[in-house]
Amino acid sequence: MSNFKLTPAGDRVTLSLRGRLDAYSISAVWREASEALAGIDSARVVIDGTQIDYCDTSGAAMLLDLAQVARAAGAETEFANLPEQAQQLLGLFDPAKLVAQNQQAGRSLWFERIGLWGSRVGNEIVALLSFVGEAVAALVIALRHPARIRWGDAVRIAREAGVDALPIVSLISFLLGVILAFQAATAMRRFGAEIFVADLVGLAVLRELGPLMTAILLAGRSGAAFAAELGTMKVNEEIDALSTLGFDPVRFLAVPRILATVAVIPMLTVYANLIGLIGGAIVMMGFGISLASYYQELLGILDLSDLLTGLGKSLLFGVIVAGVGCLRGLQAGQGAAAVGRSATSAVVSAIVLIVAVDGLFAVIFYYAGI
Repeated sequence: MSNFKLTPAGDRVTLSLRGRLDAYSISAVWREASEALAGIDSARVVIDGTQIDYCDTSGAAMLLDLAQVARAAGAETEFANLPEQAQQLLGLFDPAKLVAQNQQAGRSLWFERIGLWGSRVGNEIVALLSFVGEAVAALVIALRHPARIRWGDAVRIAREAGVDALPIVSLISFLLGVILAFQAATAMRRFGAEIFVADLVGLAVLRELGPLMTAILLAGRSGAAFAAELGTMKVNEEIDALSTLGFDPVRFLAVPRILATVAVIPMLTVYANLIGLIGGAIVMMGFGISLASYYQELLGILDLSDLLTGLGKSLLFGVIVAGVGCLRGLQAGQGAAAVGRSATSAVVSAIVLIVAVDGLFAVIFYYAGI
């Protein structure tokens, strides 16, 4: 079993180790030697290995840690008479750099953290702008040469993002119309103005809630799916293989998804608008308003611009959902956890951008009188 001896000599202390330094024998000596070195008051510490019989990676880790403990106590540290095996293992590391890293991590200041956060945000913005430029260029090339588009993949993606999303869009849109109409009718019933609930439901659903909720649902379904699919391809090095073969990953993988999403989201939005209005109609009938009166009130308050306003926003929302999903997938790191993080990041980023863009549209439409 290994042991140690601490020998002071003036301003110098020698730590002599002997025996085997392996994973099975260093537990006690590591703890005891560290405690002894932490309490020294010397300018120099020499770790002597003349009597070391064997040293594996665990023993090398102990030697490095003992050197760091001595340096933390304010002493200069050096190794002496180490066996060749230990020297080879320690040669893989620079103890001085290890100490510097630990000290730097311990005194991280708030403005350093702000700088790191700003650096990450800047890198995200640069990556986003770079992807937008590549995607726009790829879309222009694809539209100029439609034969180069992978229409089979685009149709498959459109079916998964559109047709397969109808059940959840139906449920959420119906409940949205019901809740909105019920809450408004409960308040307006005090003034005998239940009929005007149709105006509120019609305008809110067509201009705001229909496109917004459809885009958020699409971000949760398709955006996460795009990120997970491309992230898995990135982990399996399939994207690297495409690049090696001369294929542009953005044009080959992202363009069909963007085109498919932009194609289906207006139809999903119209469908969501219709289901939301039906939900409002059912609530109004429960408050004694006939279906004909509800329909006539909608015709009186709504016009084509309300529908087109929501559809125009939905097109941009579709680009955001598909673009962010593909970007996060292409940025995925290695491992299953990286794929999960890319899918989560795709959903969160897309929803934040959708809400921000919707707020920007609201301000623009207000000042434009639309």
